[in-house]
Amino acid sequence: MTSLANICVVIPTYNAEKTIGAAVLSALAQPEVVEVIVVDDCSSDKSAESAEKAGAGDARLTVIRQQKNGGPAAARNAALQASRADFIALLDSDDVYAPQRFSKIVADEPFDMIADNIAFVPEDRILDDLFFSGLAESEADCSVISLENMIEGNISRPGEHRAELGFLKPIISRAFLEKHGLKYQSDLRLGEDFDLYLKMLAKGAVFLKCNNVGYVARVRADSLSGSHSGRDLEALYHSVRASRDNFEMSHSCQNQLDNYLSQLRQRFLLHRFLETKRENGLLAAALYSVRPLSRFLPISTAVLRDKLQPDRTEKAQEVPAIRYLYPV
Repeated sequence: MTSLANICVVIPTYNAEKTIGAAVLSALAQPEVVEVIVVDDCSSDKSAESAEKAGAGDARLTVIRQQKNGGPAAARNAALQASRADFIALLDSDDVYAPQRFSKIVADEPFDMIADNIAFVPEDRILDDLFFSGLAESEADCSVISLENMIEGNISRPGEHRAELGFLKPIISRAFLEKHGLKYQSDLRLGEDFDLYLKMLAKGAVFLKCNNVGYVARVRADSLSGSHSGRDLEALYHSVRASRDNFEMSHSCQNQLDNYLSQLRQRFLLHRFLETKRENGLLAAALYSVRPLSRFLPISTAVLRDKLQPDRTEKAQEVPAIRYLYPV
């Protein structure tokens, strides 16, 4: 049976003064953690100071201050370079680990990545002992996430809920990353985790998914992941497209990835069209949609689909008391 030890927790942060302390404390509370590296991405608030205060002099905590804002992928790479631990664990600066998270993650087979379930809660939810005792409990049995599973989970299908396995926050083997020369695509500000998981799986990584709940994510209306631009989506498209062209994968995986890329291309073209309309007017947006002409069909299809969909504004603002990334 394989268990975890010698873990570095990587916490990129940008203007998270109010929540970074709780994230740091939840990481330092894990006995298996030997390093916690906070990378402050040129915050305009006191995120770095709040992280240091939470650490209260704990020698395991290191705070790196970036000289310029490079985004979450570049921040993660800075932490990877500074770390020496055997395993890398991911934690966003407004999220927390449940108590004994790592001690509950065990597997009957070797792995290169292993993750547990995520609980999503409203940002104002009090995360106390009562909350953690109320998290869903289940057997910690693990299953394998294949490359095809990862891709399929990010494809949208009408009337179906996406698995969104790219949201998982696994513990990653440093040895695997170094063996294959892998790191985060530094220019990505969206989907950087999914992009890395895709590359690792294409290189043969064993990715296990456990049923226990050990990661708690706060749902914020102004989160960085929810405010992406068309250029962010386009950068993700080109990075995934490069993986499609440069990594060996089965014909089935290639077909699934082509489907995902088609959806991603439509999304970034629609975003760019709407951004152009907002910034430069309808005529400029119309010209963008036909230069080249290959843009017209995906943009017009996306616009028509949005027009025909019922207004979900109120429903989108409703955040359930708690939901899980996958069924418990």
